[in-house]
Amino acid sequence: MIKKIPGEIWKQMQFSGYKNLRKKYAVSSQGRAASFTESVAKDGKLLNGSLTSGYRTLNLHVEGGNGTIYIHREVAKLFGKKKSTKEKFVIHVNHKKTDNTAKNLKWATLEEVSSHQQKSPLKIAYKKRQANRTEGLKLNATQVKIIKDIIKNPKRKLTYKQLATKYKVSEMTLYRIKSGENWGRIK
Repeated sequence: MIKKIPGEIWKQMQFSGYKNLRKKYAVSSQGRAASFTESVAKDGKLLNGSLTSGYRTLNLHVEGGNGTIYIHREVAKLFGKKKSTKEKFVIHVNHKKTDNTAKNLKWATLEEVSSHQQKSPLKIAYKKRQANRTEGLKLNATQVKIIKDIIKNPKRKLTYKQLATKYKVSEMTLYRIKSGENWGRIK
């Protein structure tokens, strides 16, 4: 028997192959998952699931599918509203991947997801650590300044490939330097 949380609503999940399973599965507005035979209130059993890349998942053996059900997506499908057809992704408003309460989930477009990720406390802390890093770098600040000046020069003779070979870095590193993703603090 599942101890009910005040205001919690349970809804049965409907995914590809759900009718072929012995048990039924449901998620709640509080982000919890359960299996049951008759009803969640009568014979429901809470499921912890597992973590996949930080997201709470259920691994169900469904024919014709991989069987991984992301709980946050199911909660969003059953309790959230899409404002447009472009909203294909679900974000956690508070950036906590294990907080699957309906009020913490929001349907978003790819652009909104990218913007939201940049505001994540973990991402901000990572950027800060990277900006202050001094060990294990292939380039130093002087070299980056020279590279930026070369890239900005419209009359440059070196291609990205030649420049990458000269400084023993990948072309992708040069593109990241150009965009400011890497070494953004150097002007």
